Amino acid sequence: MTKLIDEFRGGWQGISQPSPLFTTGFAVFCLALATAVRWGLAQIRPDVFFTPYFPAVFFATAVGGSRIGIGTAVSGGLLGVVINFSSAVADSARLALLLIFWAVCGLTIWGVEHYRTIVAQQRKIAKRLIEEEEYRKLLVDELQHRLKNKTSTIHAVLHQVLQDQPQIWGRIDHRIRALSTTDDLIARVDGTGCDIKDLLRSELGPYGHVRFNLNGDPLFLPAKLAVSLALIFHELATNAGKYGAFSSPRGLLQVSWTVSEGRLNVTWDETEGPAVENIGTEGFGTKLLHSALRAFDGKTEISFLKTGVHCTMQCRIPAN
Repeated sequence: MTKLIDEFRGGWQGISQPSPLFTTGFAVFCLALATAVRWGLAQIRPDVFFTPYFPAVFFATAVGGSRIGIGTAVSGGLLGVVINFSSAVADSARLALLLIFWAVCGLTIWGVEHYRTIVAQQRKIAKRLIEEEEYRKLLVDELQHRLKNKTSTIHAVLHQVLQDQPQIWGRIDHRIRALSTTDDLIARVDGTGCDIKDLLRSELGPYGHVRFNLNGDPLFLPAKLAVSLALIFHELATNAGKYGAFSSPRGLLQVSWTVSEGRLNVTWDETEGPAVENIGTEGFGTKLLHSALRAFDGKTEISFLKTGVHCTMQCRIPAN
């Protein structure tokens, strides 16, 4: 019984072609059921000769294909002519109805077969797309794995070369780690980018979630912009941990962002931190802050207020 159900499901859904024995038996069953329905209708109206056989032709074609459908249509027409459930004889009117019946059955068979062909094509396309998507994901995973290995190798080589120069190594180490963290974050969403809140939480989380407040609507950042902002956020967070709000027990940080006419505006406000008295010469970190957003027609402005560091960032959000 299970095999018969599987054959019926395979034929009905167009997944596979049932065996000739099954399709023939199914067509005979449909004709027998249609004949029984015709007998019931004949108790009310004896001149119903071909109408009950339309469903039989449709279902036989849908399960077994056009050949079984044609055979069912021919057989149904002959049954409508030969079998009588009343005293009426086969006249020219019934023969005319037979021709009309076969013409409509021909259109029905063509429509069902056309639909089956389209479904089969769509299923093949869907299967190919699924296989291509799986292959693409495999390649992306492999590339991400190799990128992570290369980043780790570069990190290890630089550490070995600069182990006698701790100041230079200290300026490079945390930036490489920030890039690696951002790459992992972007990789989790299939390499297309990440949400700005997730990016900020990954950079600010180590300082304690009660130390900062994020204000803004959900915003998905393309991968290249996410990397640039990650470097800026990491630089600001590092400075806040060494000299700013995060270096004080009561220090707080508020990051707000808005989007207007395709441009992103981010505000970084530190409060309750140590007062900034002496500003040193512009170093690598400051140069990075000023140049990271130039590729997106953006700029970064930093103000050292008595309440803490105030930084504004503006840039264009890439369409893709």
